[in-house]
Amino acid sequence: MGTSEISMESKRVVPQRRSLVQRYWRESRRVRHAAWLLLVYALLIAGSVVFLIPLIWMVSTSLRPEWEVYSYPPKILPNYFLWRNYIEGWTMLLPFTTFLKNTLTITIGNVIGNLISCSLAAFGFARLRARGRDFFFMLLISTMMLPYEVTMIPQFVFFTRLLNWGNSFKPLMVPAWLGWPFGIFLLRQFFMSIPIDLDDAARIDGASTLRILTQIMLPLVKPALATIAIFAFVGNWNNFMAPLIYLNDINKYTMAIGLRLFQGQHAVHNQQYLMAVSVLNVLPILVIFFFAQKTFIQGIALTGIKG
Repeated sequence: MGTSEISMESKRVVPQRRSLVQRYWRESRRVRHAAWLLLVYALLIAGSVVFLIPLIWMVSTSLRPEWEVYSYPPKILPNYFLWRNYIEGWTMLLPFTTFLKNTLTITIGNVIGNLISCSLAAFGFARLRARGRDFFFMLLISTMMLPYEVTMIPQFVFFTRLLNWGNSFKPLMVPAWLGWPFGIFLLRQFFMSIPIDLDDAARIDGASTLRILTQIMLPLVKPALATIAIFAFVGNWNNFMAPLIYLNDINKYTMAIGLRLFQGQHAVHNQQYLMAVSVLNVLPILVIFFFAQKTFIQGIALTGIKG
């Protein structure tokens, strides 16, 4: 074989080796990526199982007969399911239907109040030009650093002594209609991400400020509105401290206080009833988050896009 033939053969071999090396690295990269995804999903599944164990145990206990609740060693699933525990736990010992009506009244009223008040305030901070606007917004945001324990006593004195709102829903609902700093901040961030040209075009067409807010801005910030609604619903539904402070009549108690009252009076011998009512109390939150999780996650992901 001559020198020219060896040279040509080497020229053919080098590209083949190069292509083999590139294919090897692509395959190894694909394998590493698949292994990484497998590890991530395994960790997520393991974490989900850990967080689901209390919920599974609560549901399982709610379906057990009383003698099986304290059996040892404990079993994940009962021998047979007693669905009547839900009916008996809800109706026999405490008026949970009344507690549910009170909770729905406060929660729905506060969700509506938060959406309206936060939309108006956030639109003003984001789109309207006024002297001291940024200063007052920073002042509003600074109130988020105050824990509830700091303002609890002054609020109680103000609502009960000055306004005489003790043992009523007013201290629990009126503040929601006056604004929520976190909701205002969230909506302001979304409003600031919308081009100001939309406002100018609407004003040229004769639209008022309120019309710009209701017909142009709010439809564009639905993820933020859904996020605020979910946070407000969960916060008010699970609120325990404020109703405990202001409500004295059992006919005005909420579900959170009712569950604590049940636990203090009947949980020693009626653990299955307590778990059954707890499942029913958690169910609305799970249903709402299940149907709104896509919008909720989108609203959280886009919170700080501008401003």
